[in-house]
Amino acid sequence: MPTGPDPSREMTPEEAGEVDALLLASFETGVEADLVKRLRVDGDMALELVIPCNGRIGAYAALSRMRAPVGWLCLAPLAVLPEFQAATPGPEGQPKEPRHLGSRLAAEIAAGAKDPENQDIGPVVVLGEVSFYERAGFSKARAARLTSPYPIDYTMLAAPGGDAPALELIYPTAFGEL
Repeated sequence: MPTGPDPSREMTPEEAGEVDALLLASFETGVEADLVKRLRVDGDMALELVIPCNGRIGAYAALSRMRAPVGWLCLAPLAVLPEFQAATPGPEGQPKEPRHLGSRLAAEIAAGAKDPENQDIGPVVVLGEVSFYERAGFSKARAARLTSPYPIDYTMLAAPGGDAPALELIYPTAFGEL
């Protein structure tokens, strides 16, 4: 019987294989799994978060260190096991599978990035679906003056304050090698 998701926590090294399988199941290609492996090898991974659910990892988020601005992080990828991505009815009389794991994880990261007292998460940029990440607390307007090798129309920022910084984003090397 589904018991629901546990609180998010840092991934342990022993869970790397399960996370790789989650990434392969969540995306059409292996690009995201390759990105995560490369970020780990290059030493650019700052934090890997998971949400355990029903005895396995249901959601995953990678936060890597930006080359610039110093102290900033990049959220990529964020992944949820396909069976947890939408309302999934359980067997007759059983509860539905857990949902909103990705939204919950993105919101926790955005909240941490906005907290000036949080020493684990600094400002975080994300490139993705604007409506999803803005609901989670990221801001497209705050990223509007950033310069990026990727489309600014899909770039969002979560950080303390309310300014729109005019800075150049330089991603970890692994992003340019995809």
